[in-house]
This record gives sequence, C-alpha cells and structure tokens, in this order.
Amino acid sequence: MKILAAGDLHGDISVARALANKADKEKVDLVVLAGDITGDDTLLPGVISPFLEKKKRVLFVPGNHESLATADFIADFYGITNLHGYSVKYQNVGIFGCSGNNIGIHQISEDEIFSLLKKGFEKVKNLKKKVMVTHVHPSDTKIGKFGHPLVREGSEGIRKAVKKFKPDILICSHIHEASGIEEKLGKTKIINVGTEGKIIEI
Repeated sequence: MKILAAGDLHGDISVARALANKADKEKVDLVVLAGDITGDDTLLPGVISPFLEKKKRVLFVPGNHESLATADFIADFYGITNLHGYSVKYQNVGIFGCSGNNIGIHQISEDEIFSLLKKGFEKVKNLKKKVMVTHVHPSDTKIGKFGHPLVREGSEGIRKAVKKFKPDILICSHIHEASGIEEKLGKTKIINVGTEGKIIEI
C-alpha cells in the first residue's frame, strides 16, 4: 500500500492542488491528512476537491484549527472518512486515529485522546500492519523540541497509546518547523508529514 500523508493545509487550496498532483503522479492508494485542514475553523471552498478530482480516497483527523463539528461537516460534505475515534481496514493494514488536540479552544483531555485511540485500535488490532494518525505528536519526542513553546509539548495520551498499541507508523503534523522529521518511539516510526507531504509505503 502506498500512502500520501500531509497536514497543516490551513485552507490553502494551492497546497491541496500540489499534494493532489503528487498523489496522482505517485499513484497512491490513499491520501491521509493529519489535521488543520481549515484556517481557524473556516472551511474555504474546494480544499478537499483537488484530491477527489484525482479520484483519491481521503482519510483525515481534525487538528487544533477545526472543531469536531467542522470535521464532521467536512466528512459529510466531501464523502471522506474522519478517523477521529474511528478506524478503517485496507487489505492487511488497519488505520486508526484521533486529533490528539490538547491545546486551544477545541482541545480534549489526555484521557479522552487515549480512549479514542483505543476505540479505533480495538477494531484493527488483529491486522498485520497498523497505522495511527493524529494531529499532535507524542510528548517527550524530538519533534517536540521544535516550534513555539505553547504548542511543542505534545500529548501524553498519544505517547501512552503508542507504547500500549505499538503501531508500525504514527503519522502526525502540527509542528510546522518539524516537517519531514522522523523518529522512533519503541518500534513505532513517527513521521511529521507537514504540508509538502510524505510518501509512505507499507
């Protein structure tokens, strides 16, 4: 399976078009968006459309710039999958996630973050490969050393989920300055995908 993963579009349609072209050129099976699709909870027209025009399947989690209501609207309006507390199966790969958003006006508690990830994991735990998708990164990671002090701390709930569920890959974004950085937490490869996107082969 080939995935194009990206995050932090912030409503920029030109970024979405560039990513959709990349997805088409690379012939990916899935596009995974790791939150902050909108700009301050304002959905600009057409931000998901470029992916659908290329006939790509899109999964996403909300970030700290969109409410859960906006995320549900995006999923319904575009007919794409919101992974917040949810999971999907593709062949032998299970993909599950949640926003992991522990800052700002749309934040949820660390206990809820862990609980939502557990809910998604339970439905894919027997599959050969597992991919976790969050907006925020785990706490106490290299990624967290970048960015503004108010946003770089990371999530304890996500860290707990990684250590407990041991996904093969964790896709996240959030820290713009850490875009492209990869690191390991146990056996899990953590990838901060950023706006340029990363091709991930499983």
